[in-house]
Amino acid sequence: MKHGLKGLCGAGALMLPLSVWGPAMAQQPLIEDLSDQPRSFYDQTQVREESSGSLVLFNQVEQHKEEIRQLRGQVEELRHQIEQLRRQTREQYLDIEDRLASSMAGVDTGAEVDAEAAQQVANAPSPSGTSAEAQSEYQAAFSHVQSREFTEAIDAFVAYVDNHPDTGLTANAYYWLGELYAAEGELEQAESAFQRVLDDFPQSRKAPDTLYKFGLLKARQGEPEESRALLERVIEEHPDTSAAGLANDFLRQDS
Repeated sequence: MKHGLKGLCGAGALMLPLSVWGPAMAQQPLIEDLSDQPRSFYDQTQVREESSGSLVLFNQVEQHKEEIRQLRGQVEELRHQIEQLRRQTREQYLDIEDRLASSMAGVDTGAEVDAEAAQQVANAPSPSGTSAEAQSEYQAAFSHVQSREFTEAIDAFVAYVDNHPDTGLTANAYYWLGELYAAEGELEQAESAFQRVLDDFPQSRKAPDTLYKFGLLKARQGEPEESRALLERVIEEHPDTSAAGLANDFLRQDS
């Protein structure tokens, strides 16, 4: 009997670990071997961080692109406004009310030209030393000024002085070249044209206006002493002209 109990106890002792460990093993969580996985947890976290950083960078790039598009739109708008101001300044600078043809051809060629004025131009007698052909070319050139076609006017007046270097209207042509070049911002060419009037045609009736506009040009070029000398010269040499009055007004304002 004792031997039977011992045998049972021995068998029970042998079976106990099995009965105890069996459920215990069933309750243990499975442990996976991640050594063969392509990326560790750290690596996967790093990939997610890199992906997040790329997204931030992408958003920044897109934001910069949008800002650049807005800036380009603003630049185009400013460019349009500058061009408008340039046209306005150019038209204001040109003294279209100047009685150009009246000084040499006895014709009113103000800013507004109607059919009657155009007929007067066609029928006006040619100035002394000016052929009908030269007068026609001159009026064709000046019509571009009246139409605000400044590039065409410059080309036409350049052609006129080349074809007719010494007519009754050549000084006027050089005067208007000076005006047009100055309006276009080509100051050196304007200076050359005005100087040509004073050097080659000092007795021209355009000399007072040329001196006055030349004085304004020198002020614009940042040469105040030369500007004052020219304006004072208008007043001294041509005291009874409108150019002298304008020069005097400018000097008073500038003092």
